[in-house]
Amino acid sequence: MQLTDFDRELIAATQSGLPLVSRPYEAVGAMIGVSGEKVRERLAQMLDEGLIRRIGAVPNHYRLGYLANGMTVWDVADERVDELGERIGALPAVSHCYRRPRELPLWPYNLFAMVHGRSRDEVQQQADTIRQLLGDACRGSDILYSSAILKKAGLRISES
Repeated sequence: MQLTDFDRELIAATQSGLPLVSRPYEAVGAMIGVSGEKVRERLAQMLDEGLIRRIGAVPNHYRLGYLANGMTVWDVADERVDELGERIGALPAVSHCYRRPRELPLWPYNLFAMVHGRSRDEVQQQADTIRQLLGDACRGSDILYSSAILKKAGLRISES
């Protein structure tokens, strides 16, 4: 799909994130000389067309006091992983949850859920809650704690 000049301007104006103001689409529109409504409409079209996958806020958990962040990994019965994954993803302590293929024999886990806590004990308590929810569908698990803050970045467009 060909990007228009407007698409390129819009992507360039938003690739570092939306402005942290009460009316971010209007602020982006002002930067590129269009209305906030036009910004909203085009971003919605880009979502519908699959040019962008989502528009969302990415909180900095560390600055919010959540210093123990762990990716919980689970070996869940394949016939139940989708149903249980949806339930786990709805838990307040889980920021994202997804299914991935196993890489046997080294990696038996097929369900991943990122949990945030103020301490490792809090993360462990959240993992215990998930384990209870999984019940006998869970055959094993682990917690992979974050050891570094990784910069999350959205869509980038080159200047050429």
